[in-house]
Amino acid sequence: MSAMPNDVQKPLLDVRHLRIAFRRDGREIVPVRDVSFSVPAHGRVALVGESGCGKSLTALSLARLSPTDRAFISGETVFSGRIAYVFQNPSDALNPVMRIAAQIREALPKDMDRKAAEARIVELLARTGLPDPVRAAHAYPCELSGGQQQRCMIAMALAANPDLLVADEPTTALDVTTQKQVLELIDSLAAETGMAVLLITHNLGLVAGRMDTVNVMYAGRIVESGPVVDVLAHPRHPYTKGLLAAVPALDAPRDAPLADIPGTVPPPDAWPDGCAFWPRCAAVRDRCTCEQPPDTADGPRRCACWCG
Repeated sequence: MSAMPNDVQKPLLDVRHLRIAFRRDGREIVPVRDVSFSVPAHGRVALVGESGCGKSLTALSLARLSPTDRAFISGETVFSGRIAYVFQNPSDALNPVMRIAAQIREALPKDMDRKAAEARIVELLARTGLPDPVRAAHAYPCELSGGQQQRCMIAMALAANPDLLVADEPTTALDVTTQKQVLELIDSLAAETGMAVLLITHNLGLVAGRMDTVNVMYAGRIVESGPVVDVLAHPRHPYTKGLLAAVPALDAPRDAPLADIPGTVPPPDAWPDGCAFWPRCAAVRDRCTCEQPPDTADGPRRCACWCG
């Protein structure tokens, strides 16, 4: 990769003004609106927000994996390399009537002979920490636990030697111990292979100490972004502050009430005018309800909120 002016390297992935729209009952629904972010080579980037904010749609669009062929996708995605995905529910992502080995084989080079492919599949499963990779290779998904299924999904992703691994809520439906193991596995494999990681999650607590950069998404837009250390220490957007407050503190009294953000994320066809977060925001002002928040720049941080 050639050097850029001022020693700035081109990002591995650069998403610019991504917009995803659908037609429903003669109306245009826009669940992802003007989203821009980048992932550097070997970088660790998080996309954070509640369910319904547009995170997964954004991630799927990187490989044109739209949930429907009636989606209208615009903007620009510049990527050099290979992308692999780990989806949030392995029991849905894995084919229930195919053995694990057969599914991983589909991600290997077509010209690889059978013996070499079998050895490679066992090697990949072993790298994910499965105690009996040979058994896992010959098993059907239903014969494995949720954590084992997710390790198989990670092995399948590694089969393509990706430059970027997109992990979309990879710990969904897993117990806390298994969640930790899966996240640590992704961390160690990224360090070992040099691949970049884009982590999609609703939990800001997962990005601390694990990611370099965080993008906070709400109602189809990125409302705050920057280095993880800065955003977690000095959040500017009320939504980011709410997400942080909702992370349980280990030293809190046992009878302390859990903090939450009032209400829920509105559907894309009911987003309010102005700042979409204002109906749930304790710091709402008159102008928040009627004016479009400006997209302002502040060094490496960006906060598209009037009160940020």
